[in-house]
Amino acid sequence: MKPTVNIIIALIMLLSVSSCSYLKKKQGEDILAIAYDKYLYRSELEGLVPKGITPADSMEIARQFIDNWIRQEVLLNHAESNLESRRKDFTKQLETYRNSLIIYEYESELIRQKLDTIVSETEIQAFYQANEANFQLPENIIRVSYVKIPNESKTKPSAKKARQLLVSNKPDDQIDLMELCEKSMFTCRMDDKNWIPFSDFIRELSLDIINQEDFLKSRTFFETNDSLFAYLIRITDYKTIENTAPVSLVKDKIRNLILNRRKSELINRMQQQIFEEALKNKEFEIL
Repeated sequence: MKPTVNIIIALIMLLSVSSCSYLKKKQGEDILAIAYDKYLYRSELEGLVPKGITPADSMEIARQFIDNWIRQEVLLNHAESNLESRRKDFTKQLETYRNSLIIYEYESELIRQKLDTIVSETEIQAFYQANEANFQLPENIIRVSYVKIPNESKTKPSAKKARQLLVSNKPDDQIDLMELCEKSMFTCRMDDKNWIPFSDFIRELSLDIINQEDFLKSRTFFETNDSLFAYLIRITDYKTIENTAPVSLVKDKIRNLILNRRKSELINRMQQQIFEEALKNKEFEIL
Protein backbone atom coordinates (compact mmCIF):
# COMPACT_ATOMS: atom_id res chain seq x y z
CA MET A 1 0.00 0.00 0.00
CA LYS A 2 1.28 3.45 -0.89
CA PRO A 3 2.42 5.83 1.89
CA THR A 4 -0.44 8.27 1.27
CA VAL A 5 -2.99 5.50 1.67
CA ASN A 6 -1.30 4.38 4.87
CA ILE A 7 -1.55 7.91 6.21
CA ILE A 8 -5.23 8.09 5.26
CA ILE A 9 -5.97 4.81 6.97
CA ALA A 10 -4.12 5.92 10.06
CA LEU A 11 -6.11 9.14 10.20
CA ILE A 12 -9.37 7.25 9.73
CA MET A 13 -8.45 4.95 12.55
CA LEU A 14 -7.90 7.91 14.83
CA LEU A 15 -11.17 9.53 13.77
CA SER A 16 -13.30 6.41 13.88
CA VAL A 17 -12.51 5.07 17.34
CA SER A 18 -12.47 6.89 20.62
CA SER A 19 -9.11 5.73 21.98
CA CYS A 20 -5.94 3.83 21.07
CA SER A 21 -7.15 0.91 23.14
CA TYR A 22 -9.54 0.04 20.33
CA LEU A 23 -6.70 -0.51 17.85
CA LYS A 24 -6.54 -4.19 18.52
CA LYS A 25 -5.37 -7.07 16.38
CA LYS A 26 -7.46 -10.06 15.38
CA GLN A 27 -5.68 -12.65 13.34
CA GLY A 28 -3.06 -10.07 12.49
CA GLU A 29 -5.50 -7.46 11.14
CA ASP A 30 -5.96 -3.84 12.19
CA ILE A 31 -9.37 -2.89 13.52
CA LEU A 32 -10.81 0.42 12.30
CA ALA A 33 -14.09 0.46 14.22
CA ILE A 34 -16.00 -1.53 16.81
CA ALA A 35 -19.74 -1.70 17.22
CA TYR A 36 -20.95 -3.96 20.03
CA ASP A 37 -19.26 -7.31 19.29
CA LYS A 38 -18.62 -6.59 15.60
CA TYR A 39 -15.31 -5.44 14.14
CA LEU A 40 -14.53 -3.53 10.97
CA TYR A 41 -11.10 -4.46 9.68
CA ARG A 42 -8.70 -2.43 7.62
CA SER A 43 -8.67 -5.13 4.91
CA GLU A 44 -12.36 -4.46 4.20
CA LEU A 45 -11.41 -1.07 2.75
CA GLU A 46 -9.06 -2.57 0.17
CA GLY A 47 -10.20 -1.72 -3.35
CA LEU A 48 -12.75 0.75 -2.02
CA VAL A 49 -10.82 3.89 -2.99
CA PRO A 50 -10.43 4.41 -6.78
CA LYS A 51 -6.99 5.12 -8.15
CA GLY A 52 -6.03 8.64 -9.13
CA ILE A 53 -8.17 10.61 -6.67
CA THR A 54 -6.83 13.06 -4.13
CA PRO A 55 -5.93 12.07 -0.55
CA ALA A 56 -8.77 14.26 0.70
CA ASP A 57 -11.29 12.44 -1.51
CA SER A 58 -9.85 9.08 -0.47
CA MET A 59 -10.26 10.09 3.15
CA GLU A 60 -13.89 11.10 2.59
CA ILE A 61 -14.80 7.85 0.80
CA ALA A 62 -13.25 5.76 3.58
CA ARG A 63 -14.88 7.90 6.29
CA GLN A 64 -18.31 7.45 4.69
CA PHE A 65 -17.80 3.71 4.44
CA ILE A 66 -16.95 3.48 8.14
CA ASP A 67 -19.84 5.74 9.10
CA ASN A 68 -22.30 3.64 7.07
CA TRP A 69 -20.95 0.44 8.64
CA ILE A 70 -21.39 1.81 12.14
CA ARG A 71 -24.92 3.07 11.42
CA GLN A 72 -25.91 -0.31 10.01
CA GLU A 73 -24.55 -2.18 13.00
CA VAL A 74 -26.29 0.18 15.44
CA LEU A 75 -29.63 -0.22 13.64
CA LEU A 76 -29.18 -3.99 13.40
CA ASN A 77 -28.42 -4.26 17.12
CA HIS A 78 -31.45 -2.12 17.96
CA ALA A 79 -33.71 -4.22 15.72
CA GLU A 80 -32.45 -7.49 17.19
CA SER A 81 -32.95 -6.18 20.72
CA ASN A 82 -36.56 -5.23 20.03
CA LEU A 83 -37.77 -8.23 18.02
CA GLU A 84 -39.07 -11.47 19.42
CA SER A 85 -36.92 -14.53 18.72
CA ARG A 86 -39.48 -16.06 16.36
CA ARG A 87 -39.43 -12.92 14.23
CA LYS A 88 -35.64 -13.12 13.90
CA ASP A 89 -35.58 -16.75 12.74
CA PHE A 90 -35.03 -16.74 8.97
CA THR A 91 -33.92 -20.36 8.71
CA LYS A 92 -36.76 -21.37 6.38
CA GLN A 93 -36.42 -18.27 4.21
CA LEU A 94 -32.65 -18.73 3.94
CA GLU A 95 -33.04 -22.39 3.05
CA THR A 96 -35.63 -21.55 0.39
CA TYR A 97 -33.41 -18.83 -1.00
CA ARG A 98 -30.37 -21.13 -1.02
CA ASN A 99 -32.34 -23.87 -2.79
CA SER A 100 -33.56 -21.39 -5.40
CA LEU A 101 -30.02 -20.18 -6.03
CA ILE A 102 -28.66 -23.71 -6.47
CA ILE A 103 -31.42 -24.63 -8.92
CA TYR A 104 -30.97 -21.34 -10.78
CA GLU A 105 -27.22 -21.90 -11.14
CA TYR A 106 -27.80 -25.44 -12.43
CA GLU A 107 -30.41 -24.29 -14.94
CA SER A 108 -28.16 -21.45 -16.11
CA GLU A 109 -25.31 -23.89 -16.73
CA LEU A 110 -27.67 -26.24 -18.55
CA ILE A 111 -28.82 -23.40 -20.80
CA ARG A 112 -25.24 -22.35 -21.46
CA GLN A 113 -24.27 -25.85 -22.53
CA LYS A 114 -27.32 -27.07 -24.42
CA LEU A 115 -29.43 -24.16 -25.66
CA ASP A 116 -29.59 -23.81 -29.44
CA THR A 117 -29.12 -20.06 -29.96
CA ILE A 118 -29.44 -20.06 -33.77
CA VAL A 119 -32.78 -18.62 -34.91
CA SER A 120 -33.46 -18.79 -38.64
CA GLU A 121 -35.25 -16.18 -40.72
CA THR A 122 -37.96 -18.78 -41.41
CA GLU A 123 -38.60 -19.18 -37.69
CA ILE A 124 -38.74 -15.42 -37.19
CA GLN A 125 -41.21 -15.00 -40.06
CA ALA A 126 -43.42 -17.84 -38.83
CA PHE A 127 -43.47 -16.45 -35.29
CA TYR A 128 -44.27 -12.97 -36.62
CA GLN A 129 -47.19 -14.20 -38.74
CA ALA A 130 -48.62 -16.21 -35.85
CA ASN A 131 -48.41 -13.29 -33.42
CA GLU A 132 -48.90 -10.15 -35.52
CA ALA A 133 -51.47 -8.79 -33.09
CA ASN A 134 -48.76 -8.62 -30.41
CA PHE A 135 -46.54 -6.32 -32.43
CA GLN A 136 -48.47 -3.08 -32.55
CA LEU A 137 -46.49 0.08 -33.12
CA PRO A 138 -46.10 2.37 -30.09
CA GLU A 139 -45.40 5.35 -32.38
CA ASN A 140 -45.45 6.50 -36.00
CA ILE A 141 -42.58 5.29 -38.16
CA ILE A 142 -41.28 6.27 -41.60
CA ARG A 143 -38.90 5.35 -44.35
CA VAL A 144 -37.33 8.54 -45.57
CA SER A 145 -34.79 9.93 -48.00
CA TYR A 146 -33.63 13.52 -48.00
CA VAL A 147 -31.09 15.97 -49.38
CA LYS A 148 -29.53 18.67 -47.19
CA ILE A 149 -28.44 21.73 -49.18
CA PRO A 150 -26.63 24.85 -47.90
CA ASN A 151 -28.93 27.87 -48.17
CA GLU A 152 -26.53 29.67 -50.50
CA SER A 153 -26.90 26.79 -52.98
CA LYS A 154 -30.64 26.14 -52.86
CA THR A 155 -31.40 28.25 -55.97
CA LYS A 156 -28.64 26.72 -58.07
CA PRO A 157 -29.39 24.31 -60.96
CA SER A 158 -27.86 21.46 -58.96
CA ALA A 159 -30.49 21.96 -56.24
CA LYS A 160 -33.28 21.88 -58.81
CA LYS A 161 -31.85 18.70 -60.30
CA ALA A 162 -31.66 17.16 -56.83
CA ARG A 163 -35.41 17.79 -56.38
CA GLN A 164 -36.20 16.04 -59.64
CA LEU A 165 -34.04 13.03 -58.88
CA LEU A 166 -35.28 12.67 -55.28
CA VAL A 167 -38.95 12.28 -56.30
CA SER A 168 -38.11 9.81 -59.08
CA ASN A 169 -38.76 6.09 -58.62
CA LYS A 170 -36.10 5.03 -61.10
CA PRO A 171 -33.14 3.19 -59.52
CA ASP A 172 -30.74 4.92 -61.91
CA ASP A 173 -31.98 8.31 -60.73
CA GLN A 174 -31.13 7.42 -57.15
CA ILE A 175 -27.58 6.62 -58.22
CA ASP A 176 -27.44 9.90 -60.16
CA LEU A 177 -28.69 11.77 -57.09
CA MET A 178 -25.97 10.34 -54.87
CA GLU A 179 -23.34 11.28 -57.44
CA LEU A 180 -24.82 14.80 -57.75
CA CYS A 181 -24.77 15.26 -53.95
CA GLU A 182 -21.15 14.16 -53.76
CA LYS A 183 -20.16 16.52 -56.55
CA SER A 184 -22.18 19.48 -55.21
CA MET A 185 -21.24 18.98 -51.53
CA PHE A 186 -24.85 18.21 -50.55
CA THR A 187 -25.67 15.79 -47.72
CA CYS A 188 -27.72 12.93 -49.07
CA ARG A 189 -29.56 10.15 -47.23
CA MET A 190 -31.08 7.52 -49.49
CA ASP A 191 -32.70 4.76 -47.44
CA ASP A 192 -35.92 3.03 -48.45
CA LYS A 193 -35.33 -0.08 -46.31
CA ASN A 194 -34.85 1.02 -42.69
CA TRP A 195 -37.66 2.35 -40.52
CA ILE A 196 -37.13 5.20 -38.06
CA PRO A 197 -39.49 6.84 -35.52
CA PHE A 198 -41.11 9.87 -37.09
CA SER A 199 -40.71 11.77 -33.82
CA ASP A 200 -36.92 11.31 -34.03
CA PHE A 201 -36.91 12.73 -37.55
CA ILE A 202 -39.04 15.69 -36.42
CA ARG A 203 -36.55 16.48 -33.66
CA GLU A 204 -33.57 16.07 -35.95
CA LEU A 205 -34.90 18.66 -38.41
CA SER A 206 -36.74 20.80 -35.80
CA LEU A 207 -40.03 20.42 -37.68
CA ASP A 208 -43.20 21.99 -36.29
CA ILE A 209 -45.84 19.31 -36.79
CA ILE A 210 -48.97 19.23 -34.65
CA ASN A 211 -50.75 16.14 -36.00
CA GLN A 212 -48.29 13.53 -37.20
CA GLU A 213 -50.90 11.20 -38.71
CA ASP A 214 -52.54 13.91 -40.80
CA PHE A 215 -49.14 15.13 -41.94
CA LEU A 216 -48.03 11.67 -43.07
CA LYS A 217 -51.28 11.00 -44.90
CA SER A 218 -51.12 14.25 -46.88
CA ARG A 219 -47.44 14.45 -47.88
CA THR A 220 -44.87 12.27 -49.56
CA PHE A 221 -42.52 15.13 -50.47
CA PHE A 222 -41.93 18.45 -48.74
CA GLU A 223 -39.26 21.08 -48.19
CA THR A 224 -38.16 22.95 -45.12
CA ASN A 225 -35.19 24.99 -44.02
CA ASP A 226 -33.37 26.46 -41.06
CA SER A 227 -30.81 29.25 -40.79
CA LEU A 228 -28.13 27.20 -42.54
CA PHE A 229 -29.70 24.55 -44.76
CA ALA A 230 -32.61 23.69 -46.98
CA TYR A 231 -34.01 20.16 -46.72
CA LEU A 232 -35.64 18.22 -49.55
CA ILE A 233 -37.56 15.36 -47.95
CA ARG A 234 -39.27 12.35 -49.46
CA ILE A 235 -41.23 9.96 -47.25
CA THR A 236 -41.20 6.69 -49.16
CA ASP A 237 -43.39 4.78 -46.70
CA TYR A 238 -45.01 5.18 -43.29
CA LYS A 239 -46.99 3.30 -40.68
CA THR A 240 -49.01 4.97 -37.96
CA ILE A 241 -49.32 4.14 -34.29
CA GLU A 242 -51.14 0.92 -33.31
CA ASN A 243 -50.70 -0.63 -36.76
CA THR A 244 -48.70 -3.84 -37.01
CA ALA A 245 -44.97 -3.21 -36.85
CA PRO A 246 -42.88 -4.38 -39.82
CA VAL A 247 -41.05 -7.63 -39.15
CA SER A 248 -37.69 -5.93 -39.73
CA LEU A 249 -38.39 -3.60 -36.83
CA VAL A 250 -39.23 -6.35 -34.33
CA LYS A 251 -36.80 -9.02 -35.52
CA ASP A 252 -34.54 -8.76 -32.45
CA LYS A 253 -37.53 -8.88 -30.13
CA ILE A 254 -38.85 -11.98 -31.88
CA ARG A 255 -35.47 -13.67 -31.71
CA ASN A 256 -35.36 -13.06 -27.93
CA LEU A 257 -38.90 -14.37 -27.52
CA ILE A 258 -38.03 -17.56 -29.41
CA LEU A 259 -34.89 -18.04 -27.33
CA ASN A 260 -36.80 -17.49 -24.10
CA ARG A 261 -39.37 -20.08 -25.19
CA ARG A 262 -36.56 -22.54 -25.96
CA LYS A 263 -35.05 -21.89 -22.52
CA SER A 264 -38.37 -22.60 -20.84
CA GLU A 265 -38.89 -25.78 -22.87
CA LEU A 266 -35.34 -26.97 -22.14
CA ILE A 267 -35.73 -26.42 -18.39
CA ASN A 268 -39.15 -28.12 -18.35
CA ARG A 269 -37.77 -31.16 -20.17
CA MET A 270 -34.82 -31.33 -17.79
CA GLN A 271 -37.07 -31.13 -14.74
CA GLN A 272 -39.38 -33.82 -16.08
CA GLN A 273 -36.49 -36.12 -16.96
CA ILE A 274 -34.93 -35.73 -13.50
CA PHE A 275 -38.31 -36.38 -11.83
CA GLU A 276 -38.98 -39.49 -13.93
CA GLU A 277 -35.48 -40.82 -13.22
CA ALA A 278 -35.93 -40.27 -9.49
CA LEU A 279 -39.34 -41.97 -9.64
CA LYS A 280 -37.90 -44.93 -11.54
CA ASN A 281 -35.08 -45.32 -8.99
CA LYS A 282 -37.52 -44.91 -6.07
CA GLU A 283 -35.53 -41.99 -4.69
CA PHE A 284 -38.61 -40.47 -3.05
CA GLU A 285 -41.95 -41.53 -1.68
CA ILE A 286 -45.15 -39.86 -0.55
CA LEU A 287 -46.23 -41.03 2.88
